[in-house]
Amino acid sequence: MKAKKILAIAAAALLAVSALTACGGDTTSGSSESSASESSTSESSTSESSTSESSASESSESSASGEVSQMGGSVSTDGSTSMEHLMGIYQEVYSELSGTTIFYNPTGSGSGITAVTEGRCDIGLASRDLKEEEAATGLTGHIVAIDGIAVIVNPENPVADLSVEQIKQLYTGEVTNWSEVGGNDGEVVVIGRESGSGTRDGFEEVVDAADACVYNQELTSTGAVIAAVASNPNAIGYASLSAVDDTVKTLTVGGVECSEETIQSGDYAVQRNFVMVTNDNEELSAEAEAFLNWALSEDADEYVREAGCVPIQH
Repeated sequence: MKAKKILAIAAAALLAVSALTACGGDTTSGSSESSASESSTSESSTSESSTSESSASESSESSASGEVSQMGGSVSTDGSTSMEHLMGIYQEVYSELSGTTIFYNPTGSGSGITAVTEGRCDIGLASRDLKEEEAATGLTGHIVAIDGIAVIVNPENPVADLSVEQIKQLYTGEVTNWSEVGGNDGEVVVIGRESGSGTRDGFEEVVDAADACVYNQELTSTGAVIAAVASNPNAIGYASLSAVDDTVKTLTVGGVECSEETIQSGDYAVQRNFVMVTNDNEELSAEAEAFLNWALSEDADEYVREAGCVPIQH
């Protein structure tokens, strides 16, 4: 009996020790799992912090390199119809680069200058420089491109140079025979663009013959003008410099060759500036300022050339 009692006590003690051991094991396991979880959380936090710092660094580097950032928002522009092709390219390209929508209202240079003066748009557009009285009201003109227009003749034509005045006389019908300007005896065939063409408006404005030109042919594309001149020994025409090829001869004007360099320097006469106008009395939005800075940068040069214009000097 006494032996059975001793065995019962021993068994109870053994069970107690086993229970304590089991509890100790659970505690150790829980502590281990907790430590692993905390370690994982810490690593995750460190990783997120590292990623955040990396993104911030990349953003800073992108800004420093002059790349366009995704800003969103919109910019309203108003003015020159001659800048329509350039602005169409800008709208598409800059929207993809920045996420910013560029609105363009082709109302004419004078209307665009009035609109920015009155605060009805962010940026006015003009295919001419600002007049002194306009600048005096607090407007600033930013030249973003140059519209360089080549005067072209057939390669068989011996005439190599004309003055701006002679070009005007040929286009207004005051001079009708090439012999009057040093060429062969032959009736001048005057070729140009259709009414409403920006190139035509620019050409007529520069040679002071707006609405006074007498055309034999008014064609709907620059390519058609070049082809017509190339096929007629007595023809004269005009085209954006970037479109001219070796099927025609480009004249010097006042002894100055038509080239990107002479247009940028201002030495070549048949040209005009494309200008973005801002109002110093009004603070530009961040989106408008970013767009203007991009348009003034070398990053925009390829799109200026795509529009048939000459980039500004940087």
